[in-house]
Amino acid sequence: MTVLSWLAVAVFLASYALIATEKVHRVAAALGGAGVMLLIHATGAESAFFSEHSGIDWNVIFLLTGMMIIVGVLKETGVFEYLAIWAAKRARGRPFRLMVLLVIITASASALLDNVTTVLLIAPVTFLVCERLAVPVVPFLIAEVMASNIGGAATLVGDPPNIIIASRGGLSFNDFLIHMAPMVIVLVAVFIGLCWLMFGRRFRYDAERAAEVMVLQEREAITDRRLLWQSLTVLALVMAAFVLHPVLHYEPSVVAVLGAGILVAATKVTTEQAIAEVEWPTLVFFAGLFVMVGGLVETGVIGQLSTAAVQATGGRLETAALGLLGGSAVLSAVVDNIPYVATMSPIVEELVRAVGGDGPGQVLWWALAFGADLGGNATAVGAAANVVVLGIAARNGVPISFWHFTKYGLIVTVVTVGLVAPYLWVRYLM
Repeated sequence: MTVLSWLAVAVFLASYALIATEKVHRVAAALGGAGVMLLIHATGAESAFFSEHSGIDWNVIFLLTGMMIIVGVLKETGVFEYLAIWAAKRARGRPFRLMVLLVIITASASALLDNVTTVLLIAPVTFLVCERLAVPVVPFLIAEVMASNIGGAATLVGDPPNIIIASRGGLSFNDFLIHMAPMVIVLVAVFIGLCWLMFGRRFRYDAERAAEVMVLQEREAITDRRLLWQSLTVLALVMAAFVLHPVLHYEPSVVAVLGAGILVAATKVTTEQAIAEVEWPTLVFFAGLFVMVGGLVETGVIGQLSTAAVQATGGRLETAALGLLGGSAVLSAVVDNIPYVATMSPIVEELVRAVGGDGPGQVLWWALAFGADLGGNATAVGAAANVVVLGIAARNGVPISFWHFTKYGLIVTVVTVGLVAPYLWVRYLM
């Protein structure tokens, strides 16, 4: 490698270390790394902002922006509070039944929305319901965030790593539904069984508390019915457009931005309110990350890593797929799965070309997605949703330690990834 290549690697690893250890805010680390990449000419303005292969992926940025605006408007209706109260009543105040319903709601919502947004909306309501039932809230929070990471794996928009993978691999919303969603349904069912083993046997039913929950009126949580129907209609149209991409030929980013624009224009929600719900730090973090990875592409580092990966697997698709699944799960447990996938995507793109093209080689994308999404459950820093929930818990006076989360996360990750391996083998590699 050239001197510039080594400099680019050093900048990337330093930024990555700062992100992983949280010594500085991850946005500052990503932007700082991107700035240094530009400063040393590892990449340039043309490549960073306009290149399809080594620049900021604007499809990812605008897809997230549009969905965040839609969810921000939906939040104003109180529908998430409605769902939590409804679940508590349907469970008749029984803690484990409630956990099962909240897990299913969280996993389902994370498949339609992004998992960070889902846990932001579900977690605060969980505190209210658990307080009324006099049950510990920590098991519920841990179960919900893990369910969000599993459920988010089902669709293109469910987990940020999937958006990056779809953009780099040229995969559609329907591709994820066909290849990821069936196994995710199985994993959610298995996860419910794990929840019983990890938490359910220790819950105690309080009849008096349950009676108090049963008198709550979930309809009172809906603050604006007109806005609710408008939001659900637009969300349904957006989902339909995602599914009909092969016919309509509109990219998911275009669909999301159009949906957000229509919703803001057609409702009484002000532009300021809608934009206020956008997680700008997350979007800026993505932008900085793309520029850093672009620097590695431009200096030839990614190409050399791809060649080494092909040589290591001997060009064997089975070895590459299962190695990528396990390796992704392990590495995503150590660092946030977003920067990991942003780094690995160009490498996997080269591997796909080397081991069989878009047909048989496409299994590598699913191995990367499953490994990164499920590996994010292993530790408290494995996924952005984990960090968000731990922050909410700390602010509410029930801090969850790194190791308390991780002792459950490792079990869930080992079981779920262990089930995905034979799924990939039977469906794609036999």
